[in-house]
Amino acid sequence: MKFSYYMPTRIVSGTDCVAENAGLMAPLGKKAFIMTGKSSAEKIGALSDITGALESQGISWVYHNKVKPNPSLEEVRESAAEAVEAGADFIVAIGGGSPMDAAKAVAVLAAEDVTDDQLLSQRTFNKVLPIVAIPTTAGTGSEVTPYSILTNNKLQTKSNLNSGQLFPQIAYLDGKYTKDLPYHITAATAADALSHSAEAYLAVRAIPLGQSLALESLSIMGPILPKLAKEKTLTIEERGALLYASTLAGIVIAQSGTTAVHAMGYSLTYFKDIDHGKANGMLMSEYFRFVGKERPDEVAKVLSALGFDSVDAFEKVMEDLLGKEKLSSEEASKFASIAIKAGNIANTTPAPSEEDLNYILSTCFVE
Repeated sequence: MKFSYYMPTRIVSGTDCVAENAGLMAPLGKKAFIMTGKSSAEKIGALSDITGALESQGISWVYHNKVKPNPSLEEVRESAAEAVEAGADFIVAIGGGSPMDAAKAVAVLAAEDVTDDQLLSQRTFNKVLPIVAIPTTAGTGSEVTPYSILTNNKLQTKSNLNSGQLFPQIAYLDGKYTKDLPYHITAATAADALSHSAEAYLAVRAIPLGQSLALESLSIMGPILPKLAKEKTLTIEERGALLYASTLAGIVIAQSGTTAVHAMGYSLTYFKDIDHGKANGMLMSEYFRFVGKERPDEVAKVLSALGFDSVDAFEKVMEDLLGKEKLSSEEASKFASIAIKAGNIANTTPAPSEEDLNYILSTCFVE
């Protein structure tokens, strides 16, 4: 059996793990550039935890709370300039996918002068600043992946920065940071994690080791999602389990990548402002039906891990969890024409045509 597996991130998990493992950051440098969204890191206590941990190691820091949802290439360049001006030795990302994705791009741009095309096409760089990731949502898995998904206004979609140098050096997992997430974010990020594990299990580049982790991730999420859809709330233990499942899903896509679901979802986010995870989750049922035409046993394994005996039963829970969105037939056709050009289409089997993508989008969103 031939395969390659590379996941260099040190994962530390548990309540108060940042403070208890502060010494792991000592080798990274003497000044940290902390990247977050506007204010959530302060409200949930993550900012005070990390600044206290840094100061305990004699590390100074600069606070950058300007990361917007779905950060663009232009925005990360501005952030990188601030990191350079601050003299940062490493980057700390606190938040969901947006701060972590932005931090990875800044880690490159603050260390090396490259064009946008080079940033998105190169797999190795002369230098990349070390990254520490602290997820505050249970969905993206970016704390353990080499990917940075950035809004590309030139192409009117999202583009993928991908380099093994972008794996964070340290990922701190503390479920307490997710306890006050509102329902719509909890649901959307959980759907994102689900799509990661399911897509990676079914991907062309799937490997047995990754598939085992994917099924483990799905088995953890399976009992939680129907409860979340019904009760709109979770215990702190369930939130911690979702965070763990999300990280497992991230480990899997770091090896296997994503598929046509993500390719279609990018346009739903760019043009319709539908949350990335929600977009993916709303596409999953029809994606399962498409793949299941040629690979019914594999789709059945995914559904079984989640605790469902049919796509219809899964679809009902996802509709309860995420609700419905609408597209025009013209929008569905346009988004399919964009999605078919995405790199993760080649990671999809059976290989979809543009017409297949249009059908999936139309079935999910056009009434």
